Amino acid sequence: MTLLFQKLFERYPVKMLRLLEIFPGFVVWVVILSPLWGSILFPTILAYFILFFDVYWFYKSFSLVITASIATKKINNAGREDWYKKAKKYPDVAKVHHILVIVNYKELVDKVSMTIDNLKRQTVPLKQIHIILAMEEREKEAPARAKALIKRYGNSFGSVIATFHPDIQGEVKGKSSNEAYAGRQAYKMLIEHGPLSLDFTTVSSVDADSMFDKQYFAYLTYMFLSDANRYRKFWQSAIVFHNNIWNVPAPTRIISFFGSLWRMALLVQGDRLITQSTYSLSFRLLKEVDFWDVDVIPEDYRIFFKAFFRTKGKVWVEPLYLKTSQDAALSSGYFNSLKNKYHQERRWSWGVSDDPLFIKWWLTVPNVPFVRKTVMLYYVLLDHLLWPINWFIVTIAANIMPTINPVYSRTSLGYNLPRLAGFILTSCLLALMAMLYLDYKNRPSLANLPLRRKILFPFEFLLMPLVGFFLSALPALISHTQLMLGRRLEYKVTEKI
Repeated sequence: MTLLFQKLFERYPVKMLRLLEIFPGFVVWVVILSPLWGSILFPTILAYFILFFDVYWFYKSFSLVITASIATKKINNAGREDWYKKAKKYPDVAKVHHILVIVNYKELVDKVSMTIDNLKRQTVPLKQIHIILAMEEREKEAPARAKALIKRYGNSFGSVIATFHPDIQGEVKGKSSNEAYAGRQAYKMLIEHGPLSLDFTTVSSVDADSMFDKQYFAYLTYMFLSDANRYRKFWQSAIVFHNNIWNVPAPTRIISFFGSLWRMALLVQGDRLITQSTYSLSFRLLKEVDFWDVDVIPEDYRIFFKAFFRTKGKVWVEPLYLKTSQDAALSSGYFNSLKNKYHQERRWSWGVSDDPLFIKWWLTVPNVPFVRKTVMLYYVLLDHLLWPINWFIVTIAANIMPTINPVYSRTSLGYNLPRLAGFILTSCLLALMAMLYLDYKNRPSLANLPLRRKILFPFEFLLMPLVGFFLSALPALISHTQLMLGRRLEYKVTEKI
């Protein structure tokens, strides 16, 4: 079967890829519009589908509570460990160095400085940390910013180096191509012609606003040294949006609230955990898979699946039970902040553009364990497909049927459908209350935050129907449709202030 698909892709490379690009958007639109045409053609099947989906949503809500609770407990336990003390039990601890590729484009010096200042809290010797300031050559202010940062921090770490990614024909402008260039430069300067050993060096993809737990690199050092399979591993902490959570508009805060809990919950879900935003791997693995790709905007899923299929399924993501905090999207002014968040969601949801390639690899790469590759692809496709679908089915589908097919609404199932759906979804409020408690336990406390802000926070969730549409379903739907129509996404960096 693999050989058959290899021949098909070799003979019709463009047509096969376009077919796979059409697939996600086609499925999404068929499901979203199903209440319109399904109410007439097969109302009973559609009614049961809506009820099933609502029950699934109920299950997902409480599953998130359970997995996020387990992750919270593990994070609290990990925070009490002395990870560098545990790492020092291994004789090679002094050989381990960490290269951090901090991609920054049009960032303020103060914003990048906050990230680097936070790194000075790390419990590993700072001379074992090497910072690569991955900048774009086309940014006129980049050399001055690099010079200022190197002058300020050059003596604090093992090295602080700036790279300037040129515009190269055929590359897609964005984080991945910049990171690929910076990674290759770091290899030449620090490993090939420098003091570091390829066998004892990790590399981390770092967003310019990433605030690591002070034990992150001690924990990473321990995990690296204690794992005999270290050259086949990625390491991922929980990405949370706590840096400025009380400074952003309420709609952004709601989306960031769910995003933080979801990313924490992933730590305890095995192969559902895939690299995201800020993560680490051995430099040997990065070099083996030929660094990040240059034809893509979102690089985190791509680098994992690229490594997974190149190693015939012998790559895993290991959780680091610590939190890495980032900024929620913010800009100057309320509406500009919402616009900034919308564009961030557009960029994240453009990850669906990787799905055709993942499906192609699933079909054509031989000797990869079938069950594991299928399960991993299933979860990625499920997450991407449900992203734009969830809101439509959960919020309005049950109420559309009586309007489209009033005759069916006089049947027992048709009459009770909106009531049953409403009862199931109202029951999800219990899960939301539990999520609010978990968020309270995980969020850093602010002594100067007015009490009224804390009291009013739960009431902000009354905005969920509007927020879910404009800042989640709509940008994802546009991304799926854009891919289906064969149009590319123009990269827009998320402003950080």
